[in-house]
Amino acid sequence: MINMVKITDYMSEDLISLDLKSETKAEVLVELSKLMEKSPNIEEGDNIVYKALVDREKIGSTGIGKGVAIPHAKTEGAKGLTIAFGISKKKIDFNSLDNENVSIFFVFASPNKDSQVYLKVLARISRLIREVKFREGLLNCKSAKEVIEYIDKKESE
Repeated sequence: MINMVKITDYMSEDLISLDLKSETKAEVLVELSKLMEKSPNIEEGDNIVYKALVDREKIGSTGIGKGVAIPHAKTEGAKGLTIAFGISKKKIDFNSLDNENVSIFFVFASPNKDSQVYLKVLARISRLIREVKFREGLLNCKSAKEVIEYIDKKESE
């Protein structure tokens, strides 16, 4: 397919944590935003991404159900679309639509001007995570490299 947006084009191994330490929604947003700051696309300091994620959560929870949350925000603190990924073994109360706690987190930030790619990525993630097998596969990944390979394989099917 021409012009296909791939989730893995915006991910890197250093932006993946398979053992998030947070125990609350507020803590996990801090932890995920710090993870994102490892990217050269994200401005460090001033908690710009964190503040943008919190502002987005005020509109409505990004806990979309089935143990998944997709915290996302547009911010000038992002030079380009950047995706981080995390798994919480503790399962966090994220005020999800189905009231289930969350263990899988896709978090991304994008500059305000990149709306089209931002929406395409959001739609792709949303479509993939509907599948039980996809969610189970993510939870079974043992390394950051495996997460990227798994998502890449699923996107190519």
